[in-house]
Amino acid sequence: MKEKKKINIEIGKRIKKSREGRGLTQERLAEEIDVSIQYISDLERGVVGASTSTLINICRILDASADYILFGKDPNTISDVSDRLKEYTPKQVESMYRIMDIIDDFYRTDDE
Repeated sequence: MKEKKKINIEIGKRIKKSREGRGLTQERLAEEIDVSIQYISDLERGVVGASTSTLINICRILDASADYILFGKDPNTISDVSDRLKEYTPKQVESMYRIMDIIDDFYRTDDE
């Protein structure tokens, strides 16, 4: 039996979590990326690793970020929001500030 690599186990767990979150079976994911069900099972258990092209296909099918699948980095963290804002034009940033002000006002209690 092959020894499981820690990185493969971690990636496999995140693939499984994403697959289940999308409501897909191993069979359906296997069909979508044109591999065997056994391969998906082995991948999710960390028995095997995946090629770059397979990981790209998995990310596309599961609508999961590569940062999440590979590194476990949640795409909704503050640093990711900050990184995304860096790509905005000044006008877009100004609009985002207005949206945040509206959200702040909505959730602000009378006690404050």
